[in-house]
Amino acid sequence: MKKIKNFRWYMILLVCFITIINYLDRTALGVAAPTIMETTGITKEQYSWIVSAFQLAYTIGQPIMGFFIDTIGLKLGFFICAIIWGLATMGHALTGTWQGLGFMRAIMGFSEASAIPAGVKTASTWFPAKERGIATGVFNMGTSFGAMLAPPLIAWCIMFHSWQFAFIVSGSLAIIAAFIWLFFYKDPKDAKRLSDEELAYIEAGQEKHLQSTTKEKTSVLNIIRQRNFWGIGIARFLADPAWGTINFWVPIFFVETLHFSLKEIAMFVWLPFLMADLGCLASGFVAKFFNDRGVTLINSRRITFTIGAVIMTTIGLVSIVENPYLAVFLISLGGFAHQLLSTVAATLGADLFKKNEVATAVGMAGACAWSGQLIFNLFIGAFVGIIGFGPFFIALAVFDLIGAVALWVFIKEENNQPGSDHDAPLVTSH
Repeated sequence: MKKIKNFRWYMILLVCFITIINYLDRTALGVAAPTIMETTGITKEQYSWIVSAFQLAYTIGQPIMGFFIDTIGLKLGFFICAIIWGLATMGHALTGTWQGLGFMRAIMGFSEASAIPAGVKTASTWFPAKERGIATGVFNMGTSFGAMLAPPLIAWCIMFHSWQFAFIVSGSLAIIAAFIWLFFYKDPKDAKRLSDEELAYIEAGQEKHLQSTTKEKTSVLNIIRQRNFWGIGIARFLADPAWGTINFWVPIFFVETLHFSLKEIAMFVWLPFLMADLGCLASGFVAKFFNDRGVTLINSRRITFTIGAVIMTTIGLVSIVENPYLAVFLISLGGFAHQLLSTVAATLGADLFKKNEVATAVGMAGACAWSGQLIFNLFIGAFVGIIGFGPFFIALAVFDLIGAVALWVFIKEENNQPGSDHDAPLVTSH
């Protein structure tokens, strides 16, 4: 069988494709929310509970889905999850009450929680350490690209037929994506089109101290005991409220504060996600820039996170600007900064934990992230009608700076990280 050059990049692009559908499905509600609230009479507070149902289920689901994938296997585990969230997305069309929508969002959130653990595990399995950040950035682009595609697609579906039709279309895409994943994904040792040279390159560039045998069982308690986990977990707890706000509340902010129409939402709400895509892609290259110049692998990640946190402070200006287009720009810059640092935080799960622990550790850190989202969402739902959106944007400007401090304080770096000076000739010659 003919070998395919750089086969590992095809695998990460496959994950990116599934992630695009994942985030398109979850973002559909935010785009359809003004129409749903108008036609069903759902209030802002009830909408916050619908969003919270997804966030709570996603929070609980991430460590469970991560453990599920580590246990049953990446290929089959991710396939099952994609089928479930596709059916749950289509199920939105069958209900018009906030309780029914909340129930469907909970099922969807629990199964969609598999996406990031599965993506990071794929990057950990298929890439040497020096390329892992770039690979994670490539697949993580799917999060913002999917969210970017949602506004025009969902708006078109609503204008063409109804908001129910929008969820039928987006859910069907998830079912199709699940079977594409099942048919095309292979582990490195099972991939017949992977050359021996590329397999050797992948294995040589991975951390020897993070390798595990098939007999080793994943231990949740072992992960919890590690200070590295808490460094990542705290940083993600503080970072993810920004992403939840952009996904679930910015469309409403555009309608109520900036007075955008549905057509204008379709024109502008995708811009933060386009910038977020650039942040995903930039993350790995920024970290690699510092790593190539002698900075250790983990420190290069921490420096990149800190740069993103500094840029993120500009989103606080949304609270005082009056020009709607300047507000869109600042929120878009916030999307770039968030995904720049969020990709780093996700990649650290593969940098610091054994192969049989990666999906579980990433899922547990994701639970921390979505706990932050959930709490922040409830505060927005309860107080936005009283104090407006301004104070919440100010809070988002500060959170990531504290998260950067947590990364520098809690994470302990191993001395035998790949990508240090003694590994440089291997990577350069390839």
